[in-house]
Amino acid sequence: MKNRLTALLLVLLAFQVHAQQRPHYTQYILNNFIINPAVAGIENYWDVKVSHRQQWVGLDGAPQTTYLTVQGPLHKSDYEQESVTGFHASGENPRGRAYWQDYTAPDPHGGFGLTVINDRTGPLNRFSASAAFAYHIGLSPKTNLSAGLQAGIQQMNLNAGKLDFGTLNPVDPAVAGSGKINKIRPDLSAGLWLYSSNYFVGLAAQNIIPEGVGFDGGRVVGDSIVLLKGKLVPHLFFSAGYRTFLSEDISLLPSLMVKYVQPAPVSVDFNLKAQYQDLFWVGGTVRYKDGFAAMVGMNINSGINIGYSYDFTATRLNTVSYGTHEIVVGFSLGNKYGDWCPRNIW
Repeated sequence: MKNRLTALLLVLLAFQVHAQQRPHYTQYILNNFIINPAVAGIENYWDVKVSHRQQWVGLDGAPQTTYLTVQGPLHKSDYEQESVTGFHASGENPRGRAYWQDYTAPDPHGGFGLTVINDRTGPLNRFSASAAFAYHIGLSPKTNLSAGLQAGIQQMNLNAGKLDFGTLNPVDPAVAGSGKINKIRPDLSAGLWLYSSNYFVGLAAQNIIPEGVGFDGGRVVGDSIVLLKGKLVPHLFFSAGYRTFLSEDISLLPSLMVKYVQPAPVSVDFNLKAQYQDLFWVGGTVRYKDGFAAMVGMNINSGINIGYSYDFTATRLNTVSYGTHEIVVGFSLGNKYGDWCPRNIW
């Protein structure tokens, strides 16, 4: 019976720890704050993002991730009441080449952010809540560097009632009568973000403090107890992107994301996003040796934007799943300056 429990938990923990202990996000390019706390306060308004991701549709117990992020500056810059992007003159691109030639980096300032995430995979559920602080300094008239720190708690929950050990041994004493087993651990992240009018480079580390996680409550002893102990490990991220123009109305943003989680292989995303004026965009992602994704979105007005993506995996999972859906809805609070899309992160 203990062997059965060991095997099952090994599968679950390997799935969570080695495959995606932290959730995957396809549209992180629209909300880099979900990856890097140094982004907090980068715009001159408060940015709210709500997202839901349904991964590997059709696969029983597949991951489902929902998050809410709120981040903004502690002190707003004294920009004009209306920016050129708020007028939307007919036939003109308010974010054309001329706009970016006059770009100046924000003044030194602090930023604050909040993140709430719920990530469920089968009988396992992870809930986290954290707060972030970042500070932005000028390196040149057009370039800024920010550093951020994020701290909070994360709760890991195993619903033992959803475990199935088969008909021969329907109950295992290691978790019998346990119901929902909760483990609470600290959650600490840090990051750096270098940005200008046409490029960005970011470094981030999530779950900096490695933490052991076990669900047997000390009832399993012997050599197998080592196998039953999961571990929350650090996640390292490197991201970079560059913006150029195909025409006066269409800008192009190629970017990449490199993720390292020991002992899993390095994960690399290659992204391409094309935007028409400051109104709508399309994009795509190729995830090395894993799959690809398509993305589309629009700025409805200066206060609301929405993005949708669909992922298709190139692994054997595509024989039992119908892809992955992700939606992100954004709200710009206090955006009285009329910007229809972000000025410092795109």
